Amino acid sequence: MASEVTGRSSSGPVYIEEPPLSRWLFGSSAAAWIWLVARLWLGYEWLHAGWEKVQSPAWMDGGKALQGFIKGAIAASKDPEHPQVAYGWWVSFLNWVNDNASWMAKLVAVGETVIGICLILGLLTGIMAFLGVVLNLSFMFSGSAGVNPAFVVVGLLLVLAWRNAGWYGLDRWVLPRIGTPWHRGELFERREHRGQAMTS
Repeated sequence: MASEVTGRSSSGPVYIEEPPLSRWLFGSSAAAWIWLVARLWLGYEWLHAGWEKVQSPAWMDGGKALQGFIKGAIAASKDPEHPQVAYGWWVSFLNWVNDNASWMAKLVAVGETVIGICLILGLLTGIMAFLGVVLNLSFMFSGSAGVNPAFVVVGLLLVLAWRNAGWYGLDRWVLPRIGTPWHRGELFERREHRGQAMTS
């Protein structure tokens, strides 16, 4: 079960082996078609929602739509028995967003559109799915459920499957080139080699 460990008294970390199903589902290119279906569905939903906002003057000209949503959420927080917005710190954040609605509304509209496009293309899938989850949680904290719980579930699964979720997409070529924070990609390795060649 445990690997890379000599015993319980070892001062090093203990790595618990993941189940074969988990390794296949979240790391194998053979399972990438599952995430392709999930990615395309979620990407379409984000693109559709974002593009409607981008085309709406209520979102892009002054942020009246966002202000209306926020005012409703703040009003719902005042129910003494069952407030839909249960945290005072979140109400304070909503007040800040309301004061900056003119540019925050544009950010939400364009952000949703970009998330949708990137998920459909399979570009930086894990990062885009995570940003989508952040938006969904923001809506849920504000008392709006709707489709957000379903989006959160699919988004979190795509975050877990970041290695193979974009295999049928641009990530198949992009990720090996840009790498990860813990492993440099080909693009940065080439730059490093060029720098060493110039200084030698």
